[in-house]
Amino acid sequence: MMLAALDRNRQQSLARASFSIAHAIETFLDPVIIVGSLFATAFYQGEAVEAPYILLALIVFSLSFPGTLNLADNRRRMMRKTVMNWGTIALILLAFGYATGYERFFPDRVLYGWIGTCFVALLVAQQLAVWALPKVLENGNQSTAIIVGGNEIGVTLARQFEGNQYLGIRLLGFFDDRSRERLGVLENRQILGRLAELAEYVKTHHVEHIYLALPMASQPRILTLLEELKDTTASIFFVPDIFVTDLIQGRMDSINGMPVVAVCETPFTGVNGMFKRLMDVLLSLIIIVLISPVLLFCAIGVKLSSPGSIIFRQRRYGLDGKEIVVFKFRSMTVCEDGAVVTQATKNDQRVTRFGAFLRRTSLDELPQFFNVLQGTMSIVGPRPHAVAHNESYRKLIKGYMVRHKVKPGITGWAQVCGCRGETETIDKMEKRIEYDLEYLRTWSITLDLWIIIKTVLVVLTDRKAY
Repeated sequence: MMLAALDRNRQQSLARASFSIAHAIETFLDPVIIVGSLFATAFYQGEAVEAPYILLALIVFSLSFPGTLNLADNRRRMMRKTVMNWGTIALILLAFGYATGYERFFPDRVLYGWIGTCFVALLVAQQLAVWALPKVLENGNQSTAIIVGGNEIGVTLARQFEGNQYLGIRLLGFFDDRSRERLGVLENRQILGRLAELAEYVKTHHVEHIYLALPMASQPRILTLLEELKDTTASIFFVPDIFVTDLIQGRMDSINGMPVVAVCETPFTGVNGMFKRLMDVLLSLIIIVLISPVLLFCAIGVKLSSPGSIIFRQRRYGLDGKEIVVFKFRSMTVCEDGAVVTQATKNDQRVTRFGAFLRRTSLDELPQFFNVLQGTMSIVGPRPHAVAHNESYRKLIKGYMVRHKVKPGITGWAQVCGCRGETETIDKMEKRIEYDLEYLRTWSITLDLWIIIKTVLVVLTDRKAY
């Protein structure tokens, strides 16, 4: 379970050398294809590549660099990321062009031809890279590596080498002072020797990369190894054992020059937080204007369906676990918000006929766009649970409260991945929390946009909510 929770992308960055062929392709392929397709389209349309095109190329290169391509992704995920990333960039450029009048420098046939051509070119180039790179690496372009430490983190690292053909790393084996019997976690992987033999082996076999996967408590041994390895030309990487925990936005940072490692942090710091909030406000304002007739219809329907208030206010946990008040259209004959809150179940007698329609279509959640404008919620994020449920589940599910490192959302990654509706068992809630934590680890603007698109599709087709 612990290994499954490790962030795959972060492990791969640990396994990869400082700069490899795969890393270069992932960094430069998309920006180069985007710029190249612009010039190719202009040339094909008989346009002279002059100052406006060069300026546009610089802008689009800046927006797309570094690329977000991950060669280890499956084809479906790669295509989804390409659609969202290139679609977002194209929309930004078109909006900017029409707002400033800059689009008059480019014929429509060039602009729209470029957008379509670039999308196809990106997909083709990415699949060519996926097909060709393993063949290039097989022809003597792999780096040799050994891992020092036959423990859980060392084996996790070895699995990355073995399972990702794009890393360009050929693992020779492990060094450890313990016997094979005490290293059952290694399974059938080769043990090359003891730590005292490491330096000589590295020099004799021309090992290029050494990964130290020793526990932090082994500091004296690590210092001794580093001293012995000074007489080699191998690159040395330290894999601290904190990476066997469930990292949330784990990264290296510094405080006045002193290095620190972020183990659990919100993804919405600095510029990311500014973009997230800006997107929330703009989209909420647009959506509220567009759905105002629907809001009026729902309010009238609630009022006529049963006695009571139109809006149901419930206390929930928000950012940093602080209580917030969440708005919903009332869908029940009761408004529970005490120490015990019973989740709605199928054919629940407390749900009104009109309330059942609201819950099935998720229209009861629409007032939460006003929560987003208030700043207590976000459009996308972990769904907020009643305070009573939080107090219960936080004691039962490891990492439950980590989801409150960000604002709760109207929709979330868990909801569009099938974890929508009643969570009558611990297993179902654990699955929802797994998706929430995955969202925190892998957040991006394009992921938020993809979740919004999937939410619309889920609401139209799913029947799990009641």
